[in-house]
Amino acid sequence: MKKTFLYTFILIVSLCFSLAKAQNKISATNLQCEMLNNPEGIDVVQPRLSWQIKSDVNDVKQTAYQIMVASTLENLNANKADLWDSGKVVSNESVNIIYNGKRLGDRQNAFWKVTVFTNKGEIKSATTAHFSLGISTYSDWKSTRWIGYEKLSKEDSVSQYSRLSARYLRKEIDLKKQVKNAKVYIMGMGLYELYINGNKIGDQVLAPVPTDYTKNVKYNVFDVSSQLKEGKNMLGTILGNGRFFAMRQDYKPYKIKSFGFPKLALQLFVEYADGTNEIIRTDDTWKLTTDGPILSNNEYDGEEYDARKEMKDWNKTNFDDKTWVNARYVQEPGGFYEAQMTPNMKIMGEVKPISIKATPKGTYILDMGQNMVGWLQLKVKGKSGDQITMKFAESLQADGSLYIANLRDAKTTDVYTLKGEGEEIWEPRFIFHGFRFVEISGYTTKPTLDNFIGKVVYDDIKTTGTFESSDATMNQIFKNAYWGIRGNYKGMPIDCPQRNERQPWLGDRTTGAYGESFLFNNQTLYAKWLDDIKYSQTQDGGLPDVAPAFWRYYGDNVTWPGTYITVADMLYQQFADKEVIKKQYPSMRKWMVYMEENYLVNDLMDKDKYGDWCVPPESLELIRSKDPARLTDGQLLSSAFYYQLLGIMKKFSKIANAETDILHYDDLSTRIKKAFNAKYLNTATNSYANNTVTANVLPLAFGMVPENLKEKVFQNMVHEVEVTKKGHISTGVIGTQFLMRTLTNFGRGDLAFKLASNKTYPSWGYMVENGATTIWELWNGNTADPTMNSQNHVMLLGDLLIWYYENIAGIKSKPETPGFKQIIMKPDFNAGLTFVNASYESIYGLIKSDWNKNKTNLVWKITIPANSSALVYLPTANASDVKVNKEKVSKNYKTENNKLVLELPSGTYEINVNNIKQ
Repeated sequence: MKKTFLYTFILIVSLCFSLAKAQNKISATNLQCEMLNNPEGIDVVQPRLSWQIKSDVNDVKQTAYQIMVASTLENLNANKADLWDSGKVVSNESVNIIYNGKRLGDRQNAFWKVTVFTNKGEIKSATTAHFSLGISTYSDWKSTRWIGYEKLSKEDSVSQYSRLSARYLRKEIDLKKQVKNAKVYIMGMGLYELYINGNKIGDQVLAPVPTDYTKNVKYNVFDVSSQLKEGKNMLGTILGNGRFFAMRQDYKPYKIKSFGFPKLALQLFVEYADGTNEIIRTDDTWKLTTDGPILSNNEYDGEEYDARKEMKDWNKTNFDDKTWVNARYVQEPGGFYEAQMTPNMKIMGEVKPISIKATPKGTYILDMGQNMVGWLQLKVKGKSGDQITMKFAESLQADGSLYIANLRDAKTTDVYTLKGEGEEIWEPRFIFHGFRFVEISGYTTKPTLDNFIGKVVYDDIKTTGTFESSDATMNQIFKNAYWGIRGNYKGMPIDCPQRNERQPWLGDRTTGAYGESFLFNNQTLYAKWLDDIKYSQTQDGGLPDVAPAFWRYYGDNVTWPGTYITVADMLYQQFADKEVIKKQYPSMRKWMVYMEENYLVNDLMDKDKYGDWCVPPESLELIRSKDPARLTDGQLLSSAFYYQLLGIMKKFSKIANAETDILHYDDLSTRIKKAFNAKYLNTATNSYANNTVTANVLPLAFGMVPENLKEKVFQNMVHEVEVTKKGHISTGVIGTQFLMRTLTNFGRGDLAFKLASNKTYPSWGYMVENGATTIWELWNGNTADPTMNSQNHVMLLGDLLIWYYENIAGIKSKPETPGFKQIIMKPDFNAGLTFVNASYESIYGLIKSDWNKNKTNLVWKITIPANSSALVYLPTANASDVKVNKEKVSKNYKTENNKLVLELPSGTYEINVNNIKQ
C-alpha cells in the first residue's frame, strides 16, 4: 500500500527569516489554504517540500538551500538531522523539493527546517514544520474490522426519497499508562463526526471527501494526544449518509450508484510515556444505536432532527448504553485505502439575512441577500414537540413564494423538533443546500433576523485572488463568480448545489479550473479530482462525463473527458506540478488511444455528445437553441478539441519521459489539421463550417488556421460578434472557453471588454442586471424551462476569469517557467478600463498589479514575489517616457511590437509612463 510516488502533495512551511543586516528583513509566508501545512498521516515516502520567501527589499534571489529533517523535534533543534540533511544545494528552486533522505516508515514523524542562501545573505528558519506518515499497508488496516448496522429502522426507507437515520457508535477504553502521543485514523462512510471524551475532533464538516468507494476510500488522521488521559476515555462517532448511502435508493439503478449502509473503520494508536504502544481498533464490542435525534439526512432532501431524542453525554464515559446493540461486522467498501491529501470541507464564513417577511399562509420568507451554499443555523423557543420546517430555494415567484420548479425532485427541507428547554440552537450536520431564500414555518411567535445565521460551507482552501476595476458590472460578475465557485467545491468540483444533481461533470471545468485557480488555491482539490477521473477509467480506456462516476455516464465524447488533460495542464502551468502529469500520463495516453482507435474517421474525430452546450437560444423561453445557424458541427468541435489535446500531450510526453510518443502525436496532429481545413474551411468566405463564432474561434485559438488566412478568419469572427450579434455572446460552453483570450490576443481587447461589461441578453452582465448573485447555468436562466435553470453554475464563465487576470490585470505565468517563476505582466490598457487593482497569491508569494490611467499617463504599482521575476510590458516604445520608482530607465529593457519591456526582479515598484500609446 505504501506509495513511492514523489508527487502526492506539496507542504508549504510557515517560516520566519531575518537577515543580520538591520534594514534587510526577509520572512516566509504561510499558505494557509493548504491543509498540507503540517499534515498528519500522508501515505507517500518522498513528499515534496516548499517554502516562500517574503522580503521588504527588492531583488531577492535564492542561490542555495539546506533542508534538515529529523525524527523528533529535539533532534531537529539540536541540528541532528537523523532522517535527511540535504547539505548545501546550489539552486534557486524553492518549491517541490523532493525529500531524499532515509526511507520513512509506518506512522513516522518528521520535523524539518530550511536554511536559505540568497544574494542578500543567509537566512535560517525560526520555526519548524512537521509531517507524519499514515498507515502504510493494507494488512495493517485489514486487522481493523469495518463495523456498522445494515438494517433499516422503523422510519427509514429505501426508495426514490431515501431516508436513513444516523448511526451513533461508542467505545469506552481504559488507558493504563500516561499518554505521550496519540493519533486516530478514521474512515467513516459516508460522513462522520468524531468525538473523544465529549469533544469534537477537528473543525471539518461533511468529512471525508467523496470518492467512488469501490475504487478508493480516504482516511483522515488527527493528533489527539491532548484529548486523552490515563484511565477511562470515550470514543464516539456519528455516521451520516453522504454519497455512500445515495440520495436516491432503488431508483434508476442503471444510472445512480449506491454503496450500501454507513460503516466505520478506526484505529487509535497510542504511544505511552514508557515507550510502549497500544492500538484500539473498531470491532464488535463497540456499541451502536440508530435511535438518535438525526432521523434522516439526505443531501437532496435535507436533514430531520428530533431534539427530544438527544442522548445527553452519549459520547462521554459512564453513559448508560445498555439499550444500544453491539455493532456488527460488515463488508468493506471495496476501494483501496488512501490518505486524504486535500482539505476537508469546513464552515468558511457566515451570512446574516437581510429581511424576513410574513406570507398569507402564515409562514415566513427569509432572504439571505446572497445565493449561498451551506446551511442555516436557527434559534428558537417553544414547547416540546413544536416543529420548525425550513425549505430552501434560490429565488421567488412573482407572488413572493419560493420558486422550486428548478429543484426537480429535491425536497431541500430541514425539520427541527424542539425539546422545549429554553432557547434551542440547531444546525444540520450531514447535508448542504444551495439557497438564497428560506420558507420557515412552525414559529409560535414572529421570528426575527437574529434567529438565523447562514453557514457557508466549502473546502478549506484559501482565497488567493482579488480583482477590482473601473467597471461596476465586471466587478459584480467577479463577485458572482467567487460565490459560485466556492459554493461548488465539495471535495470535488460539482456542477450545482441545489437540485437533484450536484454532480462532478468534467465539461464544466475544462478551462474553468484554470480561471478558478486565480481565486482559490485549488491545487490539491484538482489533483484529487484527476485521481477520481483515473479511477473511473474503463479497462479499455474510456472515460466518463462525471467523475467520480456516481452517475454512470460513459458517452465517449472528446470535450467532456478531455478535461482530464486540460486540468493537469492547469496544475502544471499555475503550480509547476510536473509530478501530477507523470502520475496521470499513462491513463491519459490510454484514453487518447482509445478515442483514436474507436472514433477517428478519415482523420477527423467523429464523436460528439453535447455540442457547444448552452448556446444562447433564439427565444428566452428555450433551454437549447433549435436554430441550425446557431449550432456548431459536433465533428468540428471534437476534431478541433482533440487536436488541441494532442499538443498538450506532446508537452506532457516530454515531462513524463515518454518522448517516443511525440512522433505519433505530431503525425496525427498534421493529419487532423489537414483534414479539418479541407472539410470545414471555406476560403471564399474565410470562415469555418456554418460560420458560428465557436466554429471560428476554436481553430484560431488552437493554431489550426493557415497562416495567410488567420487575420481574415479573425476579422470574419469579429464581424459575427460585433455586427451580427451586436456585441453579445453567441457561444456556448465550448466556444466561451477561448473567446475572450482569442479576441485580445488578436488585438481586439476592446471587443472582449464589451462582452464582459455588457448588460443586455445574452451576457454575464445580463445575469447581474436581473439580480443574480452567482453565475447561472443558462444565459437566459431567469426565463427558460425551470428544470434547467440552476442559478448557481460556473460553466458559462469560460475563460472570463483567465482574461481578467492575464489580459486585464497582467498576471500570467510564463509558459516556459510555470508556477510564476517568471511572470508576464502585459495588461491590455486600451480595452476600455481606466483602472484595475488585482492580486494573486502564487506559490512563490503575492503578486500585485494596480494600474490607473488617463488619456496620456499611466501609473502602475506592481509587486513581484521574492525568488521570482517579471517581464513588464509598457504602452510606449520610448524609455525616456518611463520612470521606475522615480528613476529613469537605463538598462534591462527591450522593445517589442512598439512596447517597452522591462525585466524586473522581485520587489515593489511604481512605474510612471507619460505619452502612453493609445
